[in-house]
Amino acid sequence: MALIPSQVLRVAILLSYFSILCNYKAIDMPAHQTYGGSWKFLTFIDLVIQAVFFGVCVLTDLSSLLTKGSENQEQDRQLRKLIGLRDWMMAVLAFPVGVFVVTMFWALYLYDRDLVYPRLLDNFIPQWLNHGMHTTVLPFIIIEMRTTHHQYPSRPCGLIAVCSFAVGYVIWMCWVNHVTGVWVYPMLEQISPLAKVAFFSCLTVLINIYYVLGEILNSYIWDCSKCVLDTDKAKAD
Repeated sequence: MALIPSQVLRVAILLSYFSILCNYKAIDMPAHQTYGGSWKFLTFIDLVIQAVFFGVCVLTDLSSLLTKGSENQEQDRQLRKLIGLRDWMMAVLAFPVGVFVVTMFWALYLYDRDLVYPRLLDNFIPQWLNHGMHTTVLPFIIIEMRTTHHQYPSRPCGLIAVCSFAVGYVIWMCWVNHVTGVWVYPMLEQISPLAKVAFFSCLTVLINIYYVLGEILNSYIWDCSKCVLDTDKAKAD
């Protein structure tokens, strides 16, 4: 039996994301006042995705609790839809986008932080908030994957959805640049148009790899759990 019920963990994680989002939005940064506001940044979009995802998880837990033992077919159908939405968000958005943000941010930060997180931001964003946006996302999503089995869509459908998100964000960045004349991330100012195309293509491939990784990890965790349960049951018999 888990030390902390998964339902309690989800509520705690959801409250953490609300706190991070509120503190981030309260920061008076110049970038927040320009075209696109906070929505220019993939980190902020990911925080919203994670908060909505865990909100759906909590809502699913509440619905499951309220309909437990009920024989109402309509309620059961609505609950299945909610579970389907939760699983789809985990597969297509929460895991691949969350892992992408964490790994790309820290890889670029360690290489040359000014490419992605200029030192000027230290005057606005405290260290705890930086880690809340760029570090804790990964353990939170791994905890969710470990505590709940998620049904992934077919791989072609999942990859199409992930590609759509990635291409959509690239188009959004290009549009912001078209309107303002400035790229969202400083590193994009330093590379040629052809290099940008290659860079965006590589990142799209990478986020698709993270989707497949999430699918494999989800299957591995729950196949192993099933094996353990089957072994315990055999011993009991």
